[in-house]
Amino acid sequence: MRSIVPRLAFVIAAAFLVYAAWLRWPAGPPEWSETEVQELRSLWLESLPALPPQPSNAVADNPVAAEFGRLLFFDSRLSGNGGISCATCHQPERRFTDGLQKGQAIGTTDRHTPSIVGSAYSPWQFWDGRRDSLWAQALAPLEDANEHATDRTEVLKLIAADELYRTSYESLFGALPDTTGGDAIAVNTVFANVGKSIAAFERTVMPTAARFDDYVQAVVDGDVENQRKIFSVDEALGLRLFIGVANCTQCHNGPLFTNHEFHNTGVISFPGDAPDKARVAGVREVLLAEFNCLSAYSDDPERRCDELLFARKDVSLIGAFKTPSLRNLENTAPFMHKGQLATISEVLDHYNDAPAAMIGHNEAKPLGLNTQELRRLEAFLATLNAPLTQAGESPVR
Repeated sequence: MRSIVPRLAFVIAAAFLVYAAWLRWPAGPPEWSETEVQELRSLWLESLPALPPQPSNAVADNPVAAEFGRLLFFDSRLSGNGGISCATCHQPERRFTDGLQKGQAIGTTDRHTPSIVGSAYSPWQFWDGRRDSLWAQALAPLEDANEHATDRTEVLKLIAADELYRTSYESLFGALPDTTGGDAIAVNTVFANVGKSIAAFERTVMPTAARFDDYVQAVVDGDVENQRKIFSVDEALGLRLFIGVANCTQCHNGPLFTNHEFHNTGVISFPGDAPDKARVAGVREVLLAEFNCLSAYSDDPERRCDELLFARKDVSLIGAFKTPSLRNLENTAPFMHKGQLATISEVLDHYNDAPAAMIGHNEAKPLGLNTQELRRLEAFLATLNAPLTQAGESPVR
């Protein structure tokens, strides 16, 4: 009799756990409360507002500038060795990433190549936000010794020597200066205008509706049958985890699944690298940047630079990196600011454990999710993949 009691207790305990799991995750797709529906609406691509204006770039939404910028983006002549273009690292077929831990151009960069998809919505560029506009960001790699390794005078000479480029440039900005580079301000202006044209192109590289967005439409319409067709049970329950107990929307919110802010989430340093100070150094750099919103090369006479003027600078930003979008994760591995995590599964395990940060303080808290819950979260994230706008195609010249 005594031997039966422990077994019976075990069976009862196991049955209780199964029953508890069934209560938490019923066999069918979830029913959404009004509060949850509003949360889903906030993530819906239909809720994405119009592109924010870019007063510092007068040609930001000019189609001629966008086409000029597209040609420049894919042109390897914009490099010291004639072999590196923006698209070397920002490859359209990889959602404008490169599949490497750290970007590889003329040399090896310090960090992983971030995607530019939807980046026009962010007030900050690069992992540490060290530039405050797309056009300023586009200029930095051109002069970086590990990336394009060219210089401003060489950029001017290329524009002047290429008939199509010269025509495009002068139709947008007026006559080119002397290519000898004697007038530094004139050369800098051409350089800035090249960045503004590339930025005009990058503003056209946007996500399109994913299966997730179709699912939200079905939820909004109250169409349960279509919800079942669009999402599997695991995907729907993964979505509920995402907006619920997994707390993902604390940072990955809005239609682009990012708050465009900076967070320390305790990601381990790249092997052999010192811990990265990240935003705390990036904010100092952007405030001093030659081509920032307040510079003489901004097109905004009013210098509307609130983001820059009121940027946070406190020590909580040590080790804090910009939250990336979760749309279109397909073909973008590895992940994190130096590609430290190879798969989405590893990323989810990291957030589930929330280890102590090597520098600064990890804002994330351990989630305590089980294996099935992590699998469901991963299944949901796959529903955010979709084709990009056709603007990202390479030109043929």
